[in-house]
Amino acid sequence: MGDFILINGWTEKEVSISEIQTLLNEGYEVQVDSPDEWVDVNYFIDKGMWQEYILEVKGFENVRCNESHLFETKDGWKSAKELCDFELVEVLCNDGNFHSGVVYATENQIPIVDINVNHKNHRYYTNGISSHNTGVGKSLFMCHCASANLTAGLNVLYITMEMAEEKIAERIDANLLDISVEDLSSLPKDSYDKKMKRLKEKTKGKLIIKEYPTACAGSGNFRHLLNELKIKKSFVPDIIYIDYLNICLSTRLKSNSNANSYTFIKAIAEELRGLAVEYNVPIVSATQTTRSGYSNSDLGLEDTSESFGLPATADFMFALISTEELESLNQIMVKQLKNRYSDPSSNRRFVVGVDRDKMRLYNAEDNAQEDIVDGPLSQKNFDNSRLKELFSEV
Repeated sequence: MGDFILINGWTEKEVSISEIQTLLNEGYEVQVDSPDEWVDVNYFIDKGMWQEYILEVKGFENVRCNESHLFETKDGWKSAKELCDFELVEVLCNDGNFHSGVVYATENQIPIVDINVNHKNHRYYTNGISSHNTGVGKSLFMCHCASANLTAGLNVLYITMEMAEEKIAERIDANLLDISVEDLSSLPKDSYDKKMKRLKEKTKGKLIIKEYPTACAGSGNFRHLLNELKIKKSFVPDIIYIDYLNICLSTRLKSNSNANSYTFIKAIAEELRGLAVEYNVPIVSATQTTRSGYSNSDLGLEDTSESFGLPATADFMFALISTEELESLNQIMVKQLKNRYSDPSSNRRFVVGVDRDKMRLYNAEDNAQEDIVDGPLSQKNFDNSRLKELFSEV
């Protein structure tokens, strides 16, 4: 990717994106070049093995990525898979101009890594070409819900397959302590201890965060973890978050088997649902959208990435939708897609505010819901007591 700065010593050099993980783990603060000048790197993400896509632009080094990698074009943000449909694409480069290029898929499977940057535009240069953070905010949403559960006195188990457990803890701390993630690291120890002491006095729930390598753990590992926590720590979770389902391991199907993505992801979903039933605990996870979903402001179940077997297995499913207009208002739309507990067509959509600095969601003003045809979420229509308890603070 492009240049970066090590803030400790202000050293400027070029590295591959995968080297950033080592630097962050060693305690360096890292910045990357972007159309918005230098921006901080929040964290590194290992996304596992994916089919290779290549963007070729004359005068720039090729970008190797997966189908969901987003590039900035004259027509807005487009995924690599979407750009395969065009003979030529126009992408924004680090000289401030749009250059012509071509995107094509290969038959290779390659390891995909990504970074998240701390800027409202969520973009950075990859080999001199403007790229975008992947995701709308599924990890933020789950971290916020986990924080709300803790405040409500519930025990929370957060399993991360994508982000380091320290980064998850940092996000939840920022939410609970009402301080930005950026300021959290520079907060004096005395102030941190005082805030944490007050938080402990009013928060009765317990939190355990467990990190597994991408695609190296599944329901069998989680079952062992639950039994171990119960025996060794007397910890029984009231809710489990898994970030995220598609990069879990199936205990029934081998990753190198001939099973297609529909079968493989459906198997993971069924195993996790079985685990939830076995331990009588709700499990919340996330998935990504298909190619069409990236530019679709009205997502449906058919936009679920890789396997329609996932929404077929889930009991309750909703989409997080972000557009440029919503981002400018610090808002995100939630659309209810499936609900076995109530009528999914009742109060189907609503908007919530997003404070990304503090990793927090908040109730948007009433007028934010006025242009939504289906209307905002109403408590009287959200009948299931378990879901109401878990999501009442969102």
